[in-house]
Amino acid sequence: MVEMKQYMRKSLNDVPKLKIFEFSNYASQFDNVIKFTIGEPDFKTPEYIKDAAIKSIKNNRTHYAPQRGTAGLLKAVANFLAQNYDLHYNPQTEILITNGVTEGVYSAITAITNPGDVILVPTPTFSIYSPDAVIAGGTAVEVDTSKTDFKLTPELLKSYLDKYGDRVKGVVFVNPSNPTGIAYTQEELDALAKLIKGKPIFAISDEIYSELIYDGGYASMARALPEQTILTNGLSKSYAMTGWRIGYLCAPEAITNEIFKVHSFVMTDVATFTQDAAEAALKGGTAATKKMDEKYIQRRDYMKKRLAAMGFDCSRPMGAFYIFAKIPDFLEQDDTKLVYDLVKNARVAVTAGSYFGKGGNGYLRFSYATSMDQIKEGMDRLEQYVNQARQ
Repeated sequence: MVEMKQYMRKSLNDVPKLKIFEFSNYASQFDNVIKFTIGEPDFKTPEYIKDAAIKSIKNNRTHYAPQRGTAGLLKAVANFLAQNYDLHYNPQTEILITNGVTEGVYSAITAITNPGDVILVPTPTFSIYSPDAVIAGGTAVEVDTSKTDFKLTPELLKSYLDKYGDRVKGVVFVNPSNPTGIAYTQEELDALAKLIKGKPIFAISDEIYSELIYDGGYASMARALPEQTILTNGLSKSYAMTGWRIGYLCAPEAITNEIFKVHSFVMTDVATFTQDAAEAALKGGTAATKKMDEKYIQRRDYMKKRLAAMGFDCSRPMGAFYIFAKIPDFLEQDDTKLVYDLVKNARVAVTAGSYFGKGGNGYLRFSYATSMDQIKEGMDRLEQYVNQARQ
Protein backbone atom coordinates (compact mmCIF):
# COMPACT_ATOMS: atom_id res chain seq x y z
CA MET A 1 0.00 0.00 0.00
CA VAL A 2 1.27 3.47 -0.90
CA GLU A 3 1.42 5.82 2.09
CA MET A 4 -0.10 8.84 0.37
CA LYS A 5 0.49 11.22 3.28
CA GLN A 6 4.20 11.42 2.45
CA TYR A 7 3.31 12.92 -0.93
CA MET A 8 1.30 15.75 0.50
CA ARG A 9 2.54 19.30 0.95
CA LYS A 10 5.70 19.11 3.06
CA SER A 11 5.22 22.47 4.77
CA LEU A 12 2.16 21.02 6.53
CA ASN A 13 4.58 19.01 8.68
CA ASP A 14 5.45 22.31 10.35
CA VAL A 15 1.83 23.28 11.02
CA PRO A 16 0.88 22.50 14.64
CA LYS A 17 -2.50 21.45 15.93
CA LEU A 18 -4.69 24.05 17.60
CA LYS A 19 -3.76 23.03 21.14
CA ILE A 20 -6.15 25.57 22.65
CA PHE A 21 -9.19 23.75 21.31
CA GLU A 22 -7.60 20.32 21.73
CA PHE A 23 -7.14 20.90 25.46
CA SER A 24 -10.61 22.42 25.86
CA ASN A 25 -12.11 19.30 24.29
CA TYR A 26 -10.02 17.14 26.64
CA ALA A 27 -11.30 19.08 29.65
CA SER A 28 -14.89 18.52 28.54
CA GLN A 29 -14.62 14.81 29.29
CA PHE A 30 -14.52 15.55 33.02
CA ASP A 31 -17.74 16.11 34.96
CA ASN A 32 -18.46 19.40 36.69
CA VAL A 33 -15.48 21.31 35.24
CA ILE A 34 -15.37 25.12 35.43
CA LYS A 35 -13.93 26.22 32.08
CA PHE A 36 -11.91 29.39 31.63
CA THR A 37 -10.53 28.20 28.30
CA ILE A 38 -12.24 29.21 25.06
CA GLY A 39 -12.70 32.91 24.36
CA GLU A 40 -16.40 32.82 23.62
CA PRO A 41 -18.91 35.26 25.14
CA ASP A 42 -21.46 33.58 27.38
CA PHE A 43 -23.99 36.22 26.33
CA LYS A 44 -26.64 35.49 23.73
CA THR A 45 -26.77 37.21 20.36
CA PRO A 46 -29.06 40.25 20.85
CA GLU A 47 -32.68 39.63 19.84
CA TYR A 48 -32.83 42.34 17.19
CA ILE A 49 -29.96 40.65 15.33
CA LYS A 50 -31.63 37.25 15.45
CA ASP A 51 -34.91 38.82 14.31
CA ALA A 52 -33.14 40.32 11.30
CA ALA A 53 -31.80 36.89 10.32
CA ILE A 54 -35.23 35.27 10.68
CA LYS A 55 -36.82 38.02 8.59
CA SER A 56 -34.14 37.57 5.94
CA ILE A 57 -34.76 33.83 5.72
CA LYS A 58 -38.52 34.34 5.51
CA ASN A 59 -37.90 36.80 2.68
CA ASN A 60 -36.00 34.02 0.89
CA ARG A 61 -32.60 35.67 1.23
CA THR A 62 -31.10 32.19 1.06
CA HIS A 63 -29.35 32.22 -2.31
CA TYR A 64 -25.79 33.12 -3.28
CA ALA A 65 -24.55 36.48 -2.06
CA PRO A 66 -22.04 38.70 -3.91
CA GLN A 67 -18.55 37.37 -3.18
CA ARG A 68 -17.33 40.68 -1.79
CA GLY A 69 -20.42 40.95 0.41
CA THR A 70 -23.93 42.34 0.21
CA ALA A 71 -24.19 46.02 -0.63
CA GLY A 72 -26.05 46.67 2.62
CA LEU A 73 -23.43 45.09 4.87
CA LEU A 74 -20.49 46.62 3.01
CA LYS A 75 -22.03 50.06 3.46
CA ALA A 76 -22.83 49.33 7.11
CA VAL A 77 -19.19 48.33 7.78
CA ALA A 78 -17.92 51.48 6.07
CA ASN A 79 -20.30 53.70 8.06
CA PHE A 80 -19.49 51.93 11.35
CA LEU A 81 -15.74 52.39 10.88
CA ALA A 82 -16.13 56.01 9.86
CA GLN A 83 -18.47 56.96 12.70
CA ASN A 84 -16.76 55.02 15.49
CA TYR A 85 -13.09 54.89 14.51
CA ASP A 86 -12.64 57.69 11.95
CA LEU A 87 -11.43 55.11 9.41
CA HIS A 88 -12.60 55.60 5.86
CA TYR A 89 -12.93 52.83 3.28
CA ASN A 90 -14.84 52.67 0.01
CA PRO A 91 -17.46 49.94 0.53
CA GLN A 92 -17.36 48.92 -3.13
CA THR A 93 -13.61 48.57 -3.57
CA GLU A 94 -11.83 48.46 -0.19
CA ILE A 95 -13.88 46.07 1.97
CA LEU A 96 -14.47 42.30 1.84
CA ILE A 97 -16.94 40.35 3.97
CA THR A 98 -15.14 37.25 5.27
CA ASN A 99 -15.94 34.02 7.07
CA GLY A 100 -14.87 35.46 10.40
CA VAL A 101 -11.51 37.08 11.05
CA THR A 102 -9.86 33.66 10.71
CA GLU A 103 -10.58 33.47 6.98
CA GLY A 104 -9.73 37.13 6.50
CA VAL A 105 -6.31 36.69 8.09
CA TYR A 106 -5.70 33.50 6.09
CA SER A 107 -6.60 35.18 2.80
CA ALA A 108 -4.48 38.22 3.61
CA ILE A 109 -1.35 36.30 4.63
CA THR A 110 -1.71 33.94 1.67
CA ALA A 111 -2.03 36.88 -0.70
CA ILE A 112 1.10 38.70 0.50
CA THR A 113 3.46 35.80 1.18
CA ASN A 114 5.96 34.39 -1.32
CA PRO A 115 8.21 31.40 -0.58
CA GLY A 116 10.94 32.48 1.83
CA ASP A 117 9.13 35.63 3.02
CA VAL A 118 9.12 36.28 6.76
CA ILE A 119 6.01 37.18 8.73
CA LEU A 120 6.85 38.59 12.16
CA VAL A 121 4.41 37.37 14.82
CA PRO A 122 4.71 38.98 18.28
CA THR A 123 4.00 36.37 20.95
CA PRO A 124 2.17 35.42 23.03
CA THR A 125 -0.70 35.55 20.55
CA PHE A 126 -3.57 33.49 19.21
CA SER A 127 -2.30 30.58 17.16
CA ILE A 128 -3.50 31.24 13.61
CA TYR A 129 -0.94 33.68 12.20
CA SER A 130 2.19 31.52 12.21
CA PRO A 131 0.49 28.46 10.67
CA ASP A 132 -1.05 30.67 7.97
CA ALA A 133 2.41 31.94 7.04
CA VAL A 134 3.80 28.40 6.90
CA ILE A 135 0.90 27.14 4.78
CA ALA A 136 1.51 30.03 2.39
CA GLY A 137 5.12 28.90 1.95
CA GLY A 138 6.66 31.61 4.10
CA THR A 139 8.50 31.60 7.41
CA ALA A 140 6.81 32.64 10.63
CA VAL A 141 9.21 34.27 13.07
CA GLU A 142 7.96 34.62 16.63
CA VAL A 143 8.92 37.78 18.48
CA ASP A 144 8.97 37.17 22.24
CA THR A 145 7.41 40.20 23.96
CA SER A 146 7.35 38.76 27.49
CA LYS A 147 10.23 41.03 28.52
CA THR A 148 8.59 44.20 27.14
CA ASP A 149 5.21 44.04 28.94
CA PHE A 150 3.77 41.95 26.10
CA LYS A 151 4.10 44.77 23.59
CA LEU A 152 6.20 45.06 20.48
CA THR A 153 8.50 48.02 21.03
CA PRO A 154 10.34 50.02 18.34
CA GLU A 155 13.67 48.67 19.62
CA LEU A 156 12.47 45.08 19.48
CA LEU A 157 10.91 45.47 16.04
CA LYS A 158 14.04 47.14 14.68
CA SER A 159 16.21 44.27 15.88
CA TYR A 160 14.12 41.80 13.87
CA LEU A 161 13.95 44.06 10.83
CA ASP A 162 17.74 44.34 10.92
CA LYS A 163 18.13 40.58 11.31
CA TYR A 164 15.81 39.50 8.50
CA GLY A 165 16.13 42.51 6.22
CA ASP A 166 14.31 42.38 2.89
CA ARG A 167 12.77 39.00 3.73
CA VAL A 168 10.25 40.62 6.10
CA LYS A 169 6.92 40.87 4.30
CA GLY A 170 4.49 41.42 7.16
CA VAL A 171 4.10 42.22 10.85
CA VAL A 172 1.08 41.02 12.82
CA PHE A 173 -0.63 43.35 15.28
CA VAL A 174 -3.47 42.14 17.52
CA ASN A 175 -5.03 45.00 19.45
CA PRO A 176 -6.29 44.40 22.12
CA SER A 177 -4.34 41.20 22.52
CA ASN A 178 -5.41 37.63 22.95
CA PRO A 179 -4.17 36.19 25.36
CA THR A 180 -2.94 39.12 27.47
CA GLY A 181 -5.68 41.73 27.09
CA ILE A 182 -2.93 44.32 26.66
CA ALA A 183 -3.72 47.18 24.25
CA TYR A 184 -1.45 49.57 22.38
CA THR A 185 -1.92 53.32 22.46
CA GLN A 186 -2.03 55.22 19.19
CA GLU A 187 1.31 56.81 20.04
CA GLU A 188 2.89 53.38 20.43
CA LEU A 189 1.53 52.22 17.08
CA ASP A 190 2.64 55.45 15.40
CA ALA A 191 6.19 54.81 16.60
CA LEU A 192 6.13 51.26 15.23
CA ALA A 193 4.64 52.42 11.94
CA LYS A 194 7.61 54.72 11.34
CA LEU A 195 9.92 51.71 11.14
CA ILE A 196 8.05 50.07 8.26
CA LYS A 197 6.60 53.12 6.51
CA GLY A 198 7.62 53.24 2.84
CA LYS A 199 9.02 49.69 2.95
CA PRO A 200 7.41 46.69 1.20
CA ILE A 201 6.07 45.44 4.54
CA PHE A 202 2.41 44.94 5.36
CA ALA A 203 0.85 45.51 8.77
CA ILE A 204 -1.77 42.81 9.41
CA SER A 205 -4.00 44.34 12.07
CA ASP A 206 -6.42 41.98 13.80
CA GLU A 207 -8.90 44.09 15.77
CA ILE A 208 -11.56 41.54 16.67
CA TYR A 209 -11.59 42.87 20.26
CA SER A 210 -11.76 46.55 19.29
CA GLU A 211 -15.20 47.00 20.86
CA LEU A 212 -13.99 45.45 24.11
CA ILE A 213 -11.58 48.16 25.28
CA TYR A 214 -12.03 49.17 28.91
CA ASP A 215 -9.00 51.33 29.62
CA GLY A 216 -7.82 53.87 27.06
CA GLY A 217 -9.23 54.51 23.61
CA TYR A 218 -9.25 52.87 20.22
CA ALA A 219 -5.90 52.70 18.45
CA SER A 220 -5.05 51.16 15.09
CA MET A 221 -2.25 50.67 12.59
CA ALA A 222 -4.90 51.61 10.03
CA ARG A 223 -4.69 55.14 11.43
CA ALA A 224 -0.91 55.16 11.62
CA LEU A 225 -0.17 53.55 8.25
CA PRO A 226 -3.35 53.19 6.16
CA GLU A 227 -1.54 52.61 2.86
CA GLN A 228 0.24 49.49 4.16
CA THR A 229 -2.31 48.12 6.63
CA ILE A 230 -4.66 45.19 6.13
CA LEU A 231 -7.37 45.57 8.77
CA THR A 232 -9.43 42.56 9.88
CA ASN A 233 -12.34 42.66 12.28
CA GLY A 234 -15.70 41.04 12.90
CA LEU A 235 -18.75 40.69 15.08
CA SER A 236 -17.98 37.44 16.92
CA LYS A 237 -16.84 38.96 20.21
CA SER A 238 -18.56 42.35 20.29
CA TYR A 239 -22.06 41.11 19.44
CA ALA A 240 -21.74 37.53 20.79
CA MET A 241 -21.92 36.13 17.25
CA THR A 242 -19.11 33.56 17.27
CA GLY A 243 -21.18 30.94 15.45
CA TRP A 244 -22.40 33.31 12.74
CA ARG A 245 -18.92 33.52 11.16
CA ILE A 246 -19.05 37.15 10.05
CA GLY A 247 -15.90 39.19 9.63
CA TYR A 248 -14.59 41.89 7.36
CA LEU A 249 -11.30 42.94 5.83
CA CYS A 250 -10.32 46.45 4.77
CA ALA A 251 -7.33 47.73 2.80
CA PRO A 252 -6.51 50.07 -0.08
CA GLU A 253 -8.20 49.03 -3.33
CA ALA A 254 -5.14 47.54 -5.05
CA ILE A 255 -4.37 45.37 -2.01
CA THR A 256 -7.99 44.34 -1.50
CA ASN A 257 -8.29 43.26 -5.14
CA GLU A 258 -5.36 40.86 -4.76
CA ILE A 259 -6.65 39.45 -1.48
CA PHE A 260 -10.03 38.96 -3.13
CA LYS A 261 -8.41 36.50 -5.54
CA VAL A 262 -7.63 34.21 -2.58
CA HIS A 263 -10.88 34.95 -0.75
CA SER A 264 -13.05 34.17 -3.79
CA PHE A 265 -11.61 30.67 -4.15
CA VAL A 266 -11.59 29.90 -0.43
CA MET A 267 -15.16 31.13 0.02
CA THR A 268 -17.94 31.09 -2.56
CA ASP A 269 -19.67 33.62 -0.34
CA VAL A 270 -20.88 34.25 3.20
CA ALA A 271 -24.54 33.32 3.73
CA THR A 272 -26.85 36.18 2.76
CA PHE A 273 -29.09 36.01 5.82
CA THR A 274 -26.14 36.11 8.22
CA GLN A 275 -24.89 39.19 6.39
CA ASP A 276 -28.32 40.77 6.82
CA ALA A 277 -28.11 40.01 10.53
CA ALA A 278 -24.64 41.58 10.71
CA GLU A 279 -25.93 44.65 8.89
CA ALA A 280 -28.66 45.00 11.51
CA ALA A 281 -26.08 44.57 14.29
CA LEU A 282 -23.88 47.39 13.02
CA LYS A 283 -26.81 49.70 12.32
CA GLY A 284 -28.06 49.04 15.84
CA GLY A 285 -24.98 50.68 17.29
CA THR A 286 -22.92 49.66 20.29
CA ALA A 287 -25.51 49.72 23.10
CA ALA A 288 -25.59 45.92 23.37
CA THR A 289 -21.79 45.77 23.38
CA LYS A 290 -21.52 48.39 26.11
CA LYS A 291 -23.80 46.34 28.40
CA MET A 292 -21.56 43.31 27.89
CA ASP A 293 -18.47 45.43 28.56
CA GLU A 294 -19.85 46.49 31.96
CA LYS A 295 -20.16 42.84 32.96
CA TYR A 296 -16.69 42.00 31.62
CA ILE A 297 -15.11 44.77 33.70
CA GLN A 298 -16.78 43.46 36.87
CA ARG A 299 -15.60 39.93 36.10
CA ARG A 300 -12.08 41.08 35.24
CA ASP A 301 -11.64 43.03 38.44
CA TYR A 302 -12.99 40.22 40.61
CA MET A 303 -10.90 37.49 38.96
CA LYS A 304 -7.73 39.58 39.00
CA LYS A 305 -8.16 40.35 42.71
CA ARG A 306 -8.67 36.67 43.54
CA LEU A 307 -5.71 35.52 41.44
CA ALA A 308 -3.41 38.17 42.92
CA ALA A 309 -4.35 37.05 46.44
CA MET A 310 -3.32 33.50 45.51
CA GLY A 311 0.12 34.66 44.36
CA PHE A 312 -0.40 35.02 40.60
CA ASP A 313 1.31 37.99 38.96
CA CYS A 314 -1.35 39.17 36.52
CA SER A 315 -1.36 41.53 33.59
CA ARG A 316 -4.03 44.22 33.81
CA PRO A 317 -6.24 43.61 30.80
CA MET A 318 -7.14 46.84 28.99
CA GLY A 319 -9.45 44.97 26.62
CA ALA A 320 -10.72 41.60 25.40
CA PHE A 321 -11.76 39.14 28.16
CA TYR A 322 -8.57 37.42 29.31
CA ILE A 323 -6.17 37.59 32.23
CA PHE A 324 -2.63 36.36 31.57
CA ALA A 325 -1.08 35.23 34.83
CA LYS A 326 2.49 34.25 35.69
CA ILE A 327 2.59 30.89 37.47
CA PRO A 328 3.76 31.31 41.11
CA ASP A 329 7.05 29.69 42.05
CA PHE A 330 5.42 27.17 44.38
CA LEU A 331 3.34 25.62 41.57
CA GLU A 332 4.45 23.37 38.69
CA GLN A 333 6.33 25.65 36.29
CA ASP A 334 5.61 23.65 33.16
CA ASP A 335 2.36 25.34 32.13
CA THR A 336 1.18 22.38 30.05
CA LYS A 337 1.63 19.91 32.91
CA LEU A 338 -0.07 22.33 35.26
CA VAL A 339 -3.24 22.80 33.20
CA TYR A 340 -3.69 19.05 32.85
CA ASP A 341 -3.23 18.61 36.59
CA LEU A 342 -5.65 21.43 37.36
CA VAL A 343 -8.45 19.94 35.33
CA LYS A 344 -7.94 16.49 36.83
CA ASN A 345 -7.52 17.47 40.46
CA ALA A 346 -9.30 20.82 40.80
CA ARG A 347 -11.88 20.53 38.00
CA VAL A 348 -10.76 23.93 36.71
CA ALA A 349 -9.75 24.29 33.06
CA VAL A 350 -7.46 27.12 31.98
CA THR A 351 -5.20 27.49 28.95
CA ALA A 352 -1.42 27.01 29.00
CA GLY A 353 0.49 30.14 28.04
CA SER A 354 2.87 28.18 25.83
CA TYR A 355 -0.04 27.43 23.50
CA PHE A 356 0.30 31.09 22.43
CA GLY A 357 3.96 30.92 21.48
CA LYS A 358 7.32 31.29 23.19
CA GLY A 359 6.35 34.52 24.89
CA GLY A 360 3.73 32.64 26.87
CA ASN A 361 5.89 30.02 28.55
CA GLY A 362 5.22 29.84 32.28
CA TYR A 363 1.88 31.64 32.13
CA LEU A 364 -1.80 30.70 32.24
CA ARG A 365 -4.63 32.36 30.34
CA PHE A 366 -7.92 32.76 32.19
CA SER A 367 -10.97 33.69 30.12
CA TYR A 368 -13.61 35.64 32.04
CA ALA A 369 -16.18 35.30 29.27
CA THR A 370 -18.36 33.30 31.63
CA SER A 371 -20.81 34.07 34.41
CA MET A 372 -19.78 35.56 37.74
CA ASP A 373 -21.16 32.51 39.54
CA GLN A 374 -18.85 30.27 37.50
CA ILE A 375 -15.92 32.59 38.11
CA LYS A 376 -16.48 32.61 41.88
CA GLU A 377 -16.75 28.82 42.02
CA GLY A 378 -13.71 28.39 39.80
CA MET A 379 -11.63 30.78 41.90
CA ASP A 380 -12.68 28.94 45.09
CA ARG A 381 -11.54 25.64 43.59
CA LEU A 382 -8.28 27.12 42.37
CA GLU A 383 -7.62 28.68 45.79
CA GLN A 384 -8.07 25.31 47.46
CA TYR A 385 -5.63 23.74 44.96
CA VAL A 386 -3.10 26.53 45.54
CA ASN A 387 -3.35 26.28 49.33
CA GLN A 388 -2.69 22.54 49.19
CA ALA A 389 0.36 23.12 46.98
CA ARG A 390 1.75 25.60 49.53
CA GLN A 391 1.67 23.09 52.37
